[in-house]
Amino acid sequence: MTEPFLQFLRFGIVGIIGFTVDLGSLLIAMRLGQGYFIGRMISFALAVSSTWYLNRRFTFEANPERPIGREQLRYLLAMSSGGIVNYGVYCLVVSALTERDYVAAIGVASGSISGLAINFALAKWWVFRPTCGRGTL
Repeated sequence: MTEPFLQFLRFGIVGIIGFTVDLGSLLIAMRLGQGYFIGRMISFALAVSSTWYLNRRFTFEANPERPIGREQLRYLLAMSSGGIVNYGVYCLVVSALTERDYVAAIGVASGSISGLAINFALAKWWVFRPTCGRGTL
């Protein structure tokens, strides 16, 4: 197997862990009265934090030359790009389905899958790419 394929596979495994964090924290937020939409914003932020750490450790090589805060900011911005697609699909699914216990899970899964390719591409070629001497964000 080629390294890009293995990276995508590891990214997918980390994504499954992120999905678990996302859905679990969404269900907790909903139990605390946050509802489908505000709860999802909270759960997405927690999922992005956990997947940044795991992708940094297991999927891509961490760049010791890049300040960790800058890398984390880049990751948040990159995942927010895919997150817009993710959240849009989630909202469509939740709005279209009758309110049931499983609706949140279907929405999170559909949104996560829809943002996967965008998130992987941005993580690989922008967030975790080797430093080229550019001082850009």
